[in-house]
Formats: sequence, C-alpha cells, structure tokens
Amino acid sequence: MESTGRRSPAVTGPARASTGYGQATLQRDLDAIRDAGAVGVQARVVSPRGELSAASGTATLGRDVPVPLDGHFRIGSNTKTFTAAVILQLEAEGHLSLSDRVERWLPGLVRGNGNDGAAITVRNLLQHTSGLHDHPHDVEQEMRTEAGFHRHRFARTPPEQVVALSVAHPPVFAPNSGWGYANVNYILAGMVIEKATGHSWREEVRRRIIAPLELRHTTLPGDSPSLPEPHVEGYTQDAQSSRLFRSTEVSLGWGGPAAEIVSTTDDLGRFWRALLGGRLLPRTQLRKMTTTVPTGVPGWEFGLGMAQRRLSFGIPVWSHAGGTPGFVTDNAVTPDGLTSVIVSRSTDGGSPAQHEAADRLIENAVRAASPTG
Repeated sequence: MESTGRRSPAVTGPARASTGYGQATLQRDLDAIRDAGAVGVQARVVSPRGELSAASGTATLGRDVPVPLDGHFRIGSNTKTFTAAVILQLEAEGHLSLSDRVERWLPGLVRGNGNDGAAITVRNLLQHTSGLHDHPHDVEQEMRTEAGFHRHRFARTPPEQVVALSVAHPPVFAPNSGWGYANVNYILAGMVIEKATGHSWREEVRRRIIAPLELRHTTLPGDSPSLPEPHVEGYTQDAQSSRLFRSTEVSLGWGGPAAEIVSTTDDLGRFWRALLGGRLLPRTQLRKMTTTVPTGVPGWEFGLGMAQRRLSFGIPVWSHAGGTPGFVTDNAVTPDGLTSVIVSRSTDGGSPAQHEAADRLIENAVRAASPTG
C-alpha cells in the first residue's frame, strides 16, 4: 500500500473554540484519523464558544499536498436530511401528509413481488420502515472493488428504474414492522416531492434550503462526475485486495435525493445548525423529524432523515453519516442547534479504526463545547 502522507497543513481558522479543546487538540484528533489510514481529513467545529477548522494528511496519495480547509466533498447520505426537510416543509404548507400512501403520489410504481405502495406511507420512506429491498445498496457493494467501481462509476439510471430494480425483489419485512436502511426510500421521496410541487427535488432543495441559508458552496451535480475546486482526491480501499484506488470522479445522479449533494464543512455545519435550531421547520414538523424508532443498533435511533445517538458522557446528538466512493462524512449537532462538528475524510472502505477515531473527535469536541465541558 502506498504511503498516505503525513502532512498536517497550517491552520487558517480561529485559534480556539473552547477551554480544553483548541487548535492543538483538534489537530491531534485529526492526526489520529490520518494515522488510522485516512489519506486526507478535514473538520470544522462550531459552538457558542467559537469556531475551529483544521486538516491532516494529504490531498493526493503519495504526495505532500495540503488538504484545503474549505475543500468540496460528496456528503453522501447527508443528502437524505435535506430531502426529509423539504418533505416536512411541504407538509407544514399542506401540500402532503406523512400519512399519505406512496400509491397516492406514485400510482403503480411500487407493486409486485409482495411490494405494495398502498401499504407504505411517506413517513415509512423517511424513517426507513418501508421494508423495501434496496437495489442502490447492491450497487454500492459492487463499487467497493476497483472492478465494480469502474463498472458503475458513470451510471445513468433514472429513478423509475432504480425503484423497479428494487421492487423486483420481495420486501425485507412488512411495512412498519421493522427498520431497514434503504436508499430507495429516498429515491421515492424525491419523486413524491416532484409530484407534489411540479418541480424537481433539486429545484426545491435549492429554493427552500440552499438559497435561504446562503450555502454558496453546496451543489447538486446530477450526473456530473466532477467536484468543484478546491477538493482533495478521493480513494476507496478495495474490499478484496485492500489496495487503495482513486475514486474521485463518479456519477451519483442515480442516487439523487439519497446521496448526491456536494458541500463543504462550513456549509454542511450551517445547514445542520439551522435545521436543529428551528430555522427551516416549524416546531411541529421539527418534533416529527426528531421522533425516533429503534434501529436495532444499541444507542442509535432514527427519526426522519437523521439519527440520534447518546455520546458516552450522556449528551444526545443528531447526525447522519455519509459514505460515497472516495469520501466519508461523520457529523454531530446538539439538539439546540448551537454546536456542530463536521468531519470529512477522503478514504472510504477503510478500517473501523478510522471511524472510531472520527467518533473520538466528535466526542471530545462536543464534550468541550457543552456547559459542563
């Protein structure tokens, strides 16, 4: 395996965010993620005590290239949180209801092999309780090898076909009788947005979230495989050989409302703080979004488009992990929307040690920002 580099570039962000967690400790935690195998990693911590940003590793494997603090990356399934927020805005405006059946908005689309759109609600889609088989996950698994990545990297698959390939399989469980993460739920949610508004889900995300929050570095690239500058190269660890291969250019338009958005640590943190801070949704809809069901994973419950977990020292946080070829996003925001931690690493498919190190960074930063930290 090639060297991942050791560069820890100079930091241009504010000097410290809180007593006990400053620039040096953030750098230490980022270096630990790098040492666990991440090629490059950047993070931004925003709290009432200030703001920190730093990076570690290298932007290009085998070279000593600084990781930009404002680098663009694919946020992956953080996209689902944007999509869920739009659905809840539409509910608040009376355009639809969470109890609406998928069959009402997309007649005949979810049918056959034991699947029935008349038994699945919009809420089931957002909360992953539909029971649908997830064809996108099958593709993701194939893309964990270099051969599979090159087979699918420029895929152009319309949402109707993604759904058809999913319902070609019987359901994993009956609607509302279990919990099972499925990207196809959000493909369907995006199609519901289009039916309810007459506009694409992308137009609605731009109009309702990106523009009002002035997320100037957040884009919806569709089938474009390119990333805006600046950005690091993304790498995937081959599931068979463990070799890192470059996976920067990839089309994720087929993942659309489940996985497509590109952003920065600054923009993504601003979105999460606005969402939990009540700037995007009325109180009733935010309460619905934060009403959870068990996932089967101890300590984790899922709301609508985001998960809640309790950190080791007792504080609950909201988040949604994001993984795409080349990039992994970890994050956390406090229930009051005042503190956010965004971590982006340019390596996916790596060892659990990378995720554990990212978790430690989040724990340390949130603990220091808390009133008792």
